[in-house]
Amino acid sequence: MSDAERSPRPFLREIGFAGGLLGGVFLGLAALGAGAWAANEYGYINLSQAKQSLQGIQASMPQLGEPKKDYDAVRKAIENLLDAEDYDDGSYGPVLVRLAWHASGTYDAASGTGGSNGATMRWAPESEHAANAGLAVARKLLEPVKAAYPWISYADLWTLAGAVAIEAMGGPTIPWRSGRADKASATDCPPDNRLPDAAQGAGHVRDVFGRMGFDDREMVALIGAHTLGRCHTDRSGYSGPWTNAPTTFSNLYFQELLNNKWRKKRWDGPLQYEDKSGQLMMLPADMALVWDKKFKKYVDLYAKDEEAFFKDFAAAFGKLMELGVPFPAAA
Repeated sequence: MSDAERSPRPFLREIGFAGGLLGGVFLGLAALGAGAWAANEYGYINLSQAKQSLQGIQASMPQLGEPKKDYDAVRKAIENLLDAEDYDDGSYGPVLVRLAWHASGTYDAASGTGGSNGATMRWAPESEHAANAGLAVARKLLEPVKAAYPWISYADLWTLAGAVAIEAMGGPTIPWRSGRADKASATDCPPDNRLPDAAQGAGHVRDVFGRMGFDDREMVALIGAHTLGRCHTDRSGYSGPWTNAPTTFSNLYFQELLNNKWRKKRWDGPLQYEDKSGQLMMLPADMALVWDKKFKKYVDLYAKDEEAFFKDFAAAFGKLMELGVPFPAAA
């Protein structure tokens, strides 16, 4: 007998075995249900109790065609991507935080548009907004994770990546839950200029963050994400890190902002500030936090109390990533 004649039979036997097993299970459940009804009629058992037992058995059975949504596995896959000796300061963590931030920070409370739901940065024009320059690196980095776990939406993946990166770099646990869906086309992209402009002052900061529903304390806490990463001339036009530990989440940004001496940088680029070493920098929007009295009191607080900063940042960042997301109502 040829291989072509022999090969289908083991396969058919497997199908027959599996089908017989599943068929036996379902026939058994049917018989159990009929027996439960009869026993109830004659007073042997309580049918409502039997029904609960049946539901428990059915719930424990695997649901065919339904993938297991293992978010811990996704978290681990993201963590495995973070370290990279050939990228910036040795970590993709800061750019993943920026992706989550910029995907979420387009929310407009008045119109209910924008925000992390939809993952609309997949398309132009949003992907080409000046504020999002360089974020193709982060989106591309996460594509293998999306391919390995296709059941997770891009919107959930990008925000989860930001939360995981913060935690992996020593930051607080960020409240995160799934439930974001991906929009179908670029027609849902928010308009440009919804994200903060680093060249602006306190009034602009309040306008942008206030549009999303944040108060002064939350604004300062969220800007504390500048403790991570650096600016690039080929992206924002600015250059340099805010701290000497750009891959560690800490309150060092506030300490530098408050205690270091800052002067205007002499160069051909946009206005920014530098310390006396010329290695660290601050943006005009950063300096606004110490020049504005209402903002400065929170800079003072976070510079002294890292625990307070971690607590406030975790709450504000979790809130940012949920703005505009239609999560199911709690039962």
